[in-house]
Amino acid sequence: MESWATFGGDLHLDLSAGRARGLGLRAALEDALRAAARDGRLAAGTRLPSSRVLAADLGIARNTVAEAYALLTAEGWLTARQGSGTVVAERGTASAASAPRTPQRTPAVRFDLMPGRPDLALFPRTAWLAAARRALSVAPHEALGYSDPRGRIELRRALADYLARVRGVRTDPERILVCAGYTQGLALLCAALRERGVGAVAVEEYGLPPQQAVITAAGLATVPLPLDGGGARTELLGGLDAGAVVLTSAHQFPTGVPLRANRRAAAVSWARETGGVVIEDDYDGEFRYDRQPIGAMQALDPERVVYAGTASKSLAPGLRLGWLVLPAALVEPVMRQKELADGQSGVMDQLTLAELITSGGFDRHVRRCRLHYRRRRDQLIATLAERAPEVRVTGIAAGLHAVLELPAGSLSDAELLRHAGWLGLALNTMSGCRADSAGPAPDAPSALVIGYGTPPERAWPGALEALCTLATL
Repeated sequence: MESWATFGGDLHLDLSAGRARGLGLRAALEDALRAAARDGRLAAGTRLPSSRVLAADLGIARNTVAEAYALLTAEGWLTARQGSGTVVAERGTASAASAPRTPQRTPAVRFDLMPGRPDLALFPRTAWLAAARRALSVAPHEALGYSDPRGRIELRRALADYLARVRGVRTDPERILVCAGYTQGLALLCAALRERGVGAVAVEEYGLPPQQAVITAAGLATVPLPLDGGGARTELLGGLDAGAVVLTSAHQFPTGVPLRANRRAAAVSWARETGGVVIEDDYDGEFRYDRQPIGAMQALDPERVVYAGTASKSLAPGLRLGWLVLPAALVEPVMRQKELADGQSGVMDQLTLAELITSGGFDRHVRRCRLHYRRRRDQLIATLAERAPEVRVTGIAAGLHAVLELPAGSLSDAELLRHAGWLGLALNTMSGCRADSAGPAPDAPSALVIGYGTPPERAWPGALEALCTLATL
């Protein structure tokens, strides 16, 4: 007799524990149901299967289940509702003596100004749905099966054309690998590099906070690469014990500066001379406002530079769609890591994105987003100029975030974050973006790193008001 029953993929009842204590079938079932309700696996209001269905799942008599339901209803664990079957009853709160201590309340977030997050209300639902229908109607049957770990050829072709057109990337579909966002792409690369003998990766001393964790989780060390007004100081790479470097060359995160041309050349020269690999993280390459788009570094040497792109900023992070444009020598190693990780990325979203790109819908969406974010950025600059003129706003020529350099004598970063919490603001500080391997942050003026993409339109004025209050404390 089976000791486990599953109903609807959510209800798991272990009768073996009760049976081991010498309980009969009905008592073991009652015990399992009480335990599931007590520990929250069966939440109040959950509808239970009929006695006939549960009896069939468990392989026991229907009367046994019906009697168990009746007893638990009498005890108050279950409620029998006319026309609604049997549901888990509401339970009273624990007494004050036995109730756990209430944790300290954290301020509620009213305005999400964390950097690097898009406005999800802009997601092109109608265009995406139409593209999905078109893509599904023409997709071959084999597209729904196990396929190339690099991703569907339809998307890889569309990406090859799109990236060449808008970012100057030199590639072909055979060198593109579709992954579950930049995070997975970086993890796959690090695993492949470790197999090739790389022991450490150079990272910009200020950067994306999760990046270092991904690299170290792959078994690689991180080495900080200093920054200044021209971006990462790539001329120092030769003195670092690193076999690869990650650069946000088009729009350094968080400072917002582009990598100077001579430093791009220095990074590529280092890679050629040492056999190293440059990983170019083009995390928000679609959004440029006050300057011409800066082409991808990858075009300088496609055999030494990995181009990493993502749909997380242009569409939505929940899609989990990213891509790597790989040197020929890394295609097989990274594809093998993708096979080990998850086999392949979801097909339907790949086909839909391919259709959206080839139909021109993606370009139209990006243009609309660019106008929206530019308007947000301009409102941010104007409001701060009026309400907090001593605050210097930088890194604003592109992307979805800005750096607010506060005047000397401002609150410490810890105090700023505490006051931000009281004001209902979620944001970051410059020191919060510093790589752990770079050591303690230098004694420099406080700076906020804020995103202006996430708050909905109705909340944007309130977010600006709270931000100005924080900046003038």
